[in-house]
Order: sequence, then structure tokens, then C-alpha cells
Amino acid sequence: MYATHKVLPLMKAQGIGHIVNISSVAGRVANAGSGVYNASKWAVGAFSEALRKEVYQNNIRVTIIEPGLVATELPQHITDSTALKRAKNFYGSVKNLESQDIANAIVYAVTQPLHVNVNEILIRPTEQER
Repeated sequence: MYATHKVLPLMKAQGIGHIVNISSVAGRVANAGSGVYNASKWAVGAFSEALRKEVYQNNIRVTIIEPGLVATELPQHITDSTALKRAKNFYGSVKNLESQDIANAIVYAVTQPLHVNVNEILIRPTEQER
């Protein structure tokens, strides 16, 4: 939000811009033991939609990318033992997305014609159920 606050005046002055926020499937599906993480990701979605409504008349586009399982260090930061066990099982159950998959989604969103605003991209591994 701080970065958005800093860049918006420039985008408004030039009459064009594109904000891309990264959230997670966890911003759509809540799980026991992950409440704080879920809440932060739901907040990214709410912020993105509110921002879109605030800046669309300035030709500023807003996109939220919501990845499913991505090969990251996230499981190393989970402190709840139940959630950690579930995450390790979950991450090991499918071929995770790679950073390039997310980069490709971002490129898709930002290279659309100026009259097209891709508001959301929900991207999961093919084998991910939830």
C-alpha cells in the first residue's frame, strides 16, 4: 500500500498506469490455523478492488494475481504445527507452480490493450483441488 501511495500521483499526472498486486488462493478460501494469513490475503483483494474503483477514471488499471501452490519458502514461516503439517502434505501432493508461471500471468495482464483491465487472475497448479 505504501508503494501504491507513492506511485499514484505520478500515474495520475501521466494519465496512465497499472498496479499489480499479488495475493493468494488463501484470499478466497480460509483454513483453520491460517486465519492471519487468510485475512491478509483477503485484505489484498479488498484493497485492489477499492483501488480499481478509485483510479479507473485516470486510466490506471489494477490487477490482482492470486496464485495457488507456488514453490516458495512459505512453509518455513508457518508457526502453527497443524497448519505446517497440512501445508507440507499439500505442497508435496502436486507439482507446484514456479515463479515463471506467475511472471507469465503478470505479463499477460499488463500487455493487454489499454481499454482492457484484467482485474483478477486466479492461477493454480492443474492438480490442485482447492
